[in-house]
Amino acid sequence: MPGHIKKTSGPDPDPSPWLCVSQEVKDKNKAKPYDPKKSVWVPNKADGGYLEGLIDSKDGGKISVNVNGEVKVFKEAQVAQVNPPKFDCSEDMANLTYLGDACVLWNSVVRYIN
Repeated sequence: MPGHIKKTSGPDPDPSPWLCVSQEVKDKNKAKPYDPKKSVWVPNKADGGYLEGLIDSKDGGKISVNVNGEVKVFKEAQVAQVNPPKFDCSEDMANLTYLGDACVLWNSVVRYIN
């Protein structure tokens, strides 16, 4: 039960409004730019999370990634693939194409925060 709703008497309230994702949110997520070969997650040192970016170039074990208009260089092991937008707000994480930390965290964020 959501924390801002106080239980009175009777049955618990229906949690569906907090768990169901609207079609407009799904459509908005599908419209975001995505390139299956270039879209990647990279670590964000500022908050310990991840940022989405596009690969600019590869040079050996280093990858240049464009993150919000700024090009940053990461080790190949730090870069993770992004799931196609059709998987955003997925109810079952096992359906995701990529199951990296960033992918699972992003799916939870877009599903439950929106």
